[in-house]
Amino acid sequence: MPADLIDFFHEATLRICGSLEIDVAAKDCLEYLQAYLPLDGISVHYYDEKNRSLLLLATASNIPLDVSHHAIPISVEGHQSFKNTKNTVVIYNNPEEDPVPLKIWQTLGCVDKSSLVLFVNFKGTRLGQIDFFCKGRNRYTEKHANLIAQLHNPFSIAMANCLQYREIVNIKQLLADDNRYLRQELQQASSGEIIGAGNGLKNVMEAVEQVAPLNSQVLLLGETGVGKEIIANAIHYASPRKEGPLVKINCGAIPEGLIDSELFGHEKGAFTGAISQKLGRFERAHKGTIFLDEVGDLPAPAQVRLLRVLQEREIERVGGTNPIKVDVRVIAATNRKLEDLISTNRFREDLWFRLNVFPIRIPPLRERKSDIPRLVLHFIMKKSRELNLAVDPVLAPGAMEKLMAYDWPGNVRELENIVERALIRMRTGHTYRPLTFEEFPMGPPSARPAEREFPSGPKGAPCHLDDAMRQHIQEMLDRTGGRVQGPGGAAERLGIKPNTLRNRMRKLGIPYGRKSHRGAPGD
Repeated sequence: MPADLIDFFHEATLRICGSLEIDVAAKDCLEYLQAYLPLDGISVHYYDEKNRSLLLLATASNIPLDVSHHAIPISVEGHQSFKNTKNTVVIYNNPEEDPVPLKIWQTLGCVDKSSLVLFVNFKGTRLGQIDFFCKGRNRYTEKHANLIAQLHNPFSIAMANCLQYREIVNIKQLLADDNRYLRQELQQASSGEIIGAGNGLKNVMEAVEQVAPLNSQVLLLGETGVGKEIIANAIHYASPRKEGPLVKINCGAIPEGLIDSELFGHEKGAFTGAISQKLGRFERAHKGTIFLDEVGDLPAPAQVRLLRVLQEREIERVGGTNPIKVDVRVIAATNRKLEDLISTNRFREDLWFRLNVFPIRIPPLRERKSDIPRLVLHFIMKKSRELNLAVDPVLAPGAMEKLMAYDWPGNVRELENIVERALIRMRTGHTYRPLTFEEFPMGPPSARPAEREFPSGPKGAPCHLDDAMRQHIQEMLDRTGGRVQGPGGAAERLGIKPNTLRNRMRKLGIPYGRKSHRGAPGD
């Protein structure tokens, strides 16, 4: 027996809890405990109550054992005996005296031995047992049993931690397998043939082929619905980063107050409601690609932080102080002229220079009408599967010519929607009729209803919606003497709340309050 039980307990606990790998802990304990009792090996067994068996978790032995059988079944009598055992440590100097240890040691191929069995419990649950054994019979005494009993709590904690650690590792491996499978599925879906790649999108696909192998920023330009996200997919999955994540975010769909948290994450307690740490989109895109759609809608503070990411390759979470390095390729997209936003101080020129390394313009559908027939057939097949149609739809005579004559202001997205609507309306009872597209007023621009007139820009070109809003708000401010709120103020006349009007003015670059020479005093 050791002279100082405290020192013994301390040193033994360091070895028992020194590793989450239970086999490493068993080996360290064997080397230490050999100085205090007869000991040739240690085996650790987990009690599987559901399957009524003992599972071998680890062994550390100086004598050969048969460890090919990881599960040792227990009889009904042995199962009941195991559950009813109250002692923490039991001495088995003759294995034949009890069926459970006899079964264990017959399975391990070593019967002529003595053992001390430490029954491990954690929070009232029987976890299993740990066998301390040596060759020969009648080798252990009550003093040895009392010594091992001192180590019940450390062994219980170590075994519980080991089981939880293994469960976490298994879950992590399952998630990794699921992620690999989903990434392969996405890659197959995204790397399929792009309709028009050899025709109307030939120049676009040549540009994709040039830039994809690099890490350069890409700026995708084009109208709404031309397929900017599809081109972003093509760039990512043709790049060396294809095994990494592709994270997508629509900058115009996130409220201004949440954009920083979404892009860069936040620390716990950074603001009201931040009950836990959150990783931002840039951290999630590490070693991969982030696609910033509608980047022209980013508010000014977020533009500053995005510029830092592009320059320094690091971010700071909201409420954090430590910079975090990120390895991310940025693909941005916009349907707006960023040069016009720069001229009105709504977009940073230095950020534009950073994003505009390799611009790719995606032509609208009206400039590549030769792709329409293949697109129509593709959408008919795709939507027919989604709608579970029992027949293969066909086009009525003249239907394709009608589609070819339309200018498609909504581009490919509008074409997809119109095909889906036609398929939904195609069914009348249990019969099907050819697709005619008669219910859709499609035709040459001159045949369409006159559009509402908006203020015109330079040289008679139509104004952007933001320009029309800016002009209307400015005219209302002029009428109210610059007053935003209060009776007769611009907010009241426009039918919106004063704070909403101020936010819109800030976004449109309209000065107010002290920043405005025309603002009412104190407004």
